[in-house]
Amino acid sequence: MSRIGKLPVAVPDQVKVDVGSDGVVVIQGPKGSLKLSLPDGVTVNRDGANLAVLRESEQRRHRANHGTARALLSNMITGVTKGFTRQLEIRGVGYRAAVKGAFLDLQLGYSHPVQHPIPAGLEVKVDENTKITINGIDKQQVGQFAAEVRSYRRPEPYKGKGVRYSDEYVRRKAGKSVK
Repeated sequence: MSRIGKLPVAVPDQVKVDVGSDGVVVIQGPKGSLKLSLPDGVTVNRDGANLAVLRESEQRRHRANHGTARALLSNMITGVTKGFTRQLEIRGVGYRAAVKGAFLDLQLGYSHPVQHPIPAGLEVKVDENTKITINGIDKQQVGQFAAEVRSYRRPEPYKGKGVRYSDEYVRRKAGKSVK
């Protein structure tokens, strides 16, 4: 049995969970609402203040989806109560960012500024022109947006220039040495 899948998911008082008969779970909380279509072979039962994720059989695909469905439900409950945050840092001379309307404007050493659209449901703030904070209720959406912004200029190992996560360690290499 899945070690993650068999754990119950605690539901706080301010969160409303609606388990539909068609395999759709809707979770509403103080920060918003999220919807999940359960994978094949997985069902959710509500017992009091907990959600239990059950699987139909011991088939490989049902076992694989068991823990995944439980983790997704847990992340949804965390998202509608606390939300998720991802922070990026920009390092490099002349590198900076700004929020302009529905776009994140990045100046990363290219001949042109990079305009990245901000998806609905995310809040993006820029502090000191180099610190980007991404907030949202959907963990996957927050992480995907951060990864897309980082992919425009990944940190390089010689000078450390680029876009990095705030908790990321960039291993530095020594340049060429003349003997």
